[in-house]
Amino acid sequence: MTDTTPSLDQMANTAPTPAPLSGEQMEDMSREWNYHPDLPLQNPSIFQWPPNPAFLIGWLARNWLTLSERVMMVILAVALWYFFYPSLETAQSFAFGWIAQIYVINFVMIFAVAGGLHWYFYIRKGQGKKLKFERRDQGKNNKLWDFSDQVKDNMFWSLGSGVFQLTGFQVVTMWLMANGYAPVITFAENPVWFLAWLVIIPMWSAFHFYWVHRLLHQPFLYKRVHSLHHRNVNIGPWSGFSMHPVEHFIYLTTLCVHWVVASHPIHLYFHIVFQGPGAAMSHTGYEDLLIKDKRKLVLGTFYHQLHHRYYECNYGNQEMPWDRWFGTFHDGSPEATAETRARKKRMFG
Repeated sequence: MTDTTPSLDQMANTAPTPAPLSGEQMEDMSREWNYHPDLPLQNPSIFQWPPNPAFLIGWLARNWLTLSERVMMVILAVALWYFFYPSLETAQSFAFGWIAQIYVINFVMIFAVAGGLHWYFYIRKGQGKKLKFERRDQGKNNKLWDFSDQVKDNMFWSLGSGVFQLTGFQVVTMWLMANGYAPVITFAENPVWFLAWLVIIPMWSAFHFYWVHRLLHQPFLYKRVHSLHHRNVNIGPWSGFSMHPVEHFIYLTTLCVHWVVASHPIHLYFHIVFQGPGAAMSHTGYEDLLIKDKRKLVLGTFYHQLHHRYYECNYGNQEMPWDRWFGTFHDGSPEATAETRARKKRMFG
């Protein structure tokens, strides 16, 4: 990487608000995309200096005091813990039965979420192209993808390597918890940490994702591993968890945090939902789910859509400051596109 790391003083200061795009630039962007939010992208990160209590309270309310995608994931995690996954007592010894149970549940969960989103947005076309970033549909009859079909290619890698490795990390973590090798808490023992850890897990995931993602964009790993995921310039729900087996392993090491940080199984299951089905949601290709023309559920972000089109930018997510701090932020402007293309040329020659 040729990016220079800013000083601590530079990191501490919130970047100035970028000027709006000109009318001509907005027309160019409107020709390039079916839909895009207001540009240039602003800074929605909670890590701002000086701290902004009103912004932080609003962020907490949007994400945790409404029926947001994160709250829905926690509800699913509780249901998985109470009704579906085997107990920790069962996981004290490795056995085919409970491991197969987890595999089947994970397979059905990924299939239902990614498949359900694909059916609604791309088969039923329940929202048409409202809030859809790309103009194009999913690719077919192209040898770029296995089976010459983007959706079949993505399903193969998501349900094959993806579900297998997600289950493997979960099985090992449950075994460690069940045998006292990983710290386990209950809500009754520590309610403050129980709730705080739920809020922190997506932040930890974003921190881990940024750094392993930059690793995967190093030329050696990109060409041999990460390029499989980046076949999907025009992403869809099945694209999110479609990865090379080596990338699945690297991506899912985020779950190893539960080996050392005190957690309840609900925390582990929330994390699993966030990494698996959550990837399908964030790669839907639409910004939000509309119900009666009202935005009801956050899905993809233009921030990550820019990464899939221009590659060497926006490695993290828009709530965390890493791309802004380390000079890899694309705000949707033509100037940022030029900078990103120059970075790519430096990296790959």
